[in-house]
Amino acid sequence: MADDETTEETTEETAAATADASSDDAPTSEAAEPAEPEEQLHPKEARKRARSRAAGPANAQRTPEERHAERVATRKAKAVARKRRRDQEKAKKTEKGSPTPAAEKAAGNPQVRRGTVVSAKPDKTITVRIDTARRHRKYEKIVRSSTTLHAHDETNDANEGDVVSIVECRPLSRLKRWKLVEVLERAK
Repeated sequence: MADDETTEETTEETAAATADASSDDAPTSEAAEPAEPEEQLHPKEARKRARSRAAGPANAQRTPEERHAERVATRKAKAVARKRRRDQEKAKKTEKGSPTPAAEKAAGNPQVRRGTVVSAKPDKTITVRIDTARRHRKYEKIVRSSTTLHAHDETNDANEGDVVSIVECRPLSRLKRWKLVEVLERAK
């Protein structure tokens, strides 16, 4: 029996000690440990949680047909607003009296180029090489380049090596968009 009494005493002591320790530890653990830091959320996640906490009446459920009708209505409203805006911009342009660049270019001043005839073999057609030399913006070195244009020569007047003047015109064939104005210098 002595053994039983000692085990009972020890179990009672351990239980009391555990209860004392748990009651003592609870206030000290709160005071010793700071409150758990708030979880760092991504801004989108924080916004989502804030919206889910928002109080107020929920919007009524809509059928797919109602959603489609609303979508069509907003599209029409936006289309009307776009048209109004474009009309205002057109009116503003015409008030200034400045024609559009394309209309201005078509109306007057066709481009005139000067070059050397490279080939005069086809009938009523000459190939003209136009050489350009310009200074490079960054390196300031002279950069030379050339381009070839096909021009209409009605009388077959120009020959290879001639320096000619050509003018821009409507498309005459797949490659010809220029006409011969005059032969400036004959080849020797």
